[in-house]
Amino acid sequence: MTPNLVYVVVIGVLFAAGVSMVLERSLTRVLMGMILLGNGVNLLILLGGQAGAPPIVGGASSLVGGASEDAMADPLPQIMVLTAIVITLGMTAFLLALAYRSWAMAGHDEVQDDVEDRRIMLLAERDEGSGTDDTEEPS
Repeated sequence: MTPNLVYVVVIGVLFAAGVSMVLERSLTRVLMGMILLGNGVNLLILLGGQAGAPPIVGGASSLVGGASEDAMADPLPQIMVLTAIVITLGMTAFLLALAYRSWAMAGHDEVQDDVEDRRIMLLAERDEGSGTDDTEEPS
């Protein structure tokens, strides 16, 4: 079974847009990025499944014309997508609550740099300028 090119392009666009939005500083955009990534994963899982008769024992023989259970579709991708939908819903609820709490406390949902991150960046900049890197060879 070869995948449809439209599905592949849609999955690629969902993943690209989702990753770029997750890397933003606004929690609202991170939330939207997680939703897009979740939908992209769901489509990717369903794209891997093989079409066939409904996965009900005894139902495939009447639909396919007496074929065996080999003609039934694999129900595992459908089960995995249902599980992924529940996980995405939980992550969405958590990020939505986090964004609302940030907006209620600070008036915006921007994620600021941590004080410890700034300190580590300053230490790294000082260390780069000292010339004590082991990979450099003496001239």
